[in-house]
Amino acid sequence: MAARSQTIVVVKKKGGHGGHHGGAWKVAYADFVTAMMALFIVLWLMSSSEKVKKAVAGYFNDPKGTANLLGTTMSANGVEVTHNDDAMKKLKQKLEEEIKAKKELEKLSKQIEITITPEGLRIELIESRSGTFYQSGSARLSDSGQELLALLAGELKTLPNNLLIEGHTDAAPYSTDADYSNWELSADRANSARRLMQEDGVRTDQVTQIRGYADQLLRVKDDPYDPSNRRISILVKNQSNGAPPQITQGQVVGDGAGKAAPPAQSQATATPSIAPAAAKPVAVPASASKPEAGKTSKTSLMGKLTAMLPTKKR
Repeated sequence: MAARSQTIVVVKKKGGHGGHHGGAWKVAYADFVTAMMALFIVLWLMSSSEKVKKAVAGYFNDPKGTANLLGTTMSANGVEVTHNDDAMKKLKQKLEEEIKAKKELEKLSKQIEITITPEGLRIELIESRSGTFYQSGSARLSDSGQELLALLAGELKTLPNNLLIEGHTDAAPYSTDADYSNWELSADRANSARRLMQEDGVRTDQVTQIRGYADQLLRVKDDPYDPSNRRISILVKNQSNGAPPQITQGQVVGDGAGKAAPPAQSQATATPSIAPAAAKPVAVPASASKPEAGKTSKTSLMGKLTAMLPTKKR
């Protein structure tokens, strides 16, 4: 009997990857990286100084008002900023006591607001419906306004701090005349306060800025026509946080400001105390080669070292 032939069937299974899993892992990884970044920021803030913490908190509370705080002890112009809260508190207490001591001004104490801000000491003279410090619709100061500004000038003129004066109005239009509006009124009121304070002893270079805001920075935002929106603000800036000092040749910046400059040194070793962007050019002898822009006095030292090396044969 003949043997039956059997057909052998070989089944080969092809191995392969599973289906497409999508990009869910990328979302999870991004969340993990974000959480780690937040953790490191929190750890950095916890180990930072109080000045850095106040600067960061101030920025998130008021990004526009405290953007000049860089989180360091340096201001934007490179001058060290000193925040003496104790001195500002003493000045605030002294002004409040002097205002209460005068019977004519004691009744206005509710319309005089003195607060300590990151920029310095802010003194606000808040108007009433009848016009407390200024005549209604005018930049002329009332008797109470003149007396109060004279009192403030007597104290502020003894300080080295710079002053900034701001004028504010409510949303009620001044008039239909386009040539004179709330913008002009707010600026004129701030300027009249500046003139009176300088007549009472405030230095001419102590007031660095005059600002007129009209109704753009309302005190009571829910009621633009509230009389308390009409006010004058006098800001006593933190020391060295005002306008940059005027530097002249031979003058030392900082604690030695106003003192005689030390004897002149040679050009190769002299180190300037400050290097403004628009410094006057220094005369160089014709025999000396002109250094390229951006190089310091170290170039001459490198030239001496190069000259000491053995010369190559040409």
